[in-house]
Amino acid sequence: MRYEVEINGRTRQVTVNRAGDGFTVAVDGRPFHVDAARVDEHTLSLVIGEEVRLKADTPAAGTTVGSGFSRTRAYDVTIAADAQSSRLAVRVGATALIATLNGRSRPGRQDEGSHGETGPQRVVAPMPGKIVRVLVHNGQAVVTRQPIVVVEAMKMENELRAGRDGTVAEIHAQEGQSVDAGALLVIIQ
Repeated sequence: MRYEVEINGRTRQVTVNRAGDGFTVAVDGRPFHVDAARVDEHTLSLVIGEEVRLKADTPAAGTTVGSGFSRTRAYDVTIAADAQSSRLAVRVGATALIATLNGRSRPGRQDEGSHGETGPQRVVAPMPGKIVRVLVHNGQAVVTRQPIVVVEAMKMENELRAGRDGTVAEIHAQEGQSVDAGALLVIIQ
């Protein structure tokens, strides 16, 4: 899944994919392997391995290039949502940060309410989780960026929004339902 994350005013492109027991996370194209364990309701213990390119020069055989996760670091990360501002207060060890997940649209993005879009918009679960609230009903008119569904994943609530103006055509999500990443939740015409 791809995310746009703003941290202390700087926007980063983050891609997260499940990899075995952990995740492969790329931040602005730089890959990491992350193992996560829940400490309490708001805290995760992360072990992050940074992928580094290893270069071995062997005169007889030329230069070979390999890669592996050779640098690892551990962090306790505490995340608290501010419901009024849609921002997250994040503490990594002793460092405090303010973050917004998918908080800004960028010019030219095709998935964020382009005026020339036609056809239905499929609102899907960004990651495995549980449906906390369905905020719309069939036939309801919605506007760009209007909250549609709230999904809880890793004890954080993610508010999914309409990508463009339209009408709710189908609702596949039900409160309390567990969903997989990519599961169809709502279709907007």
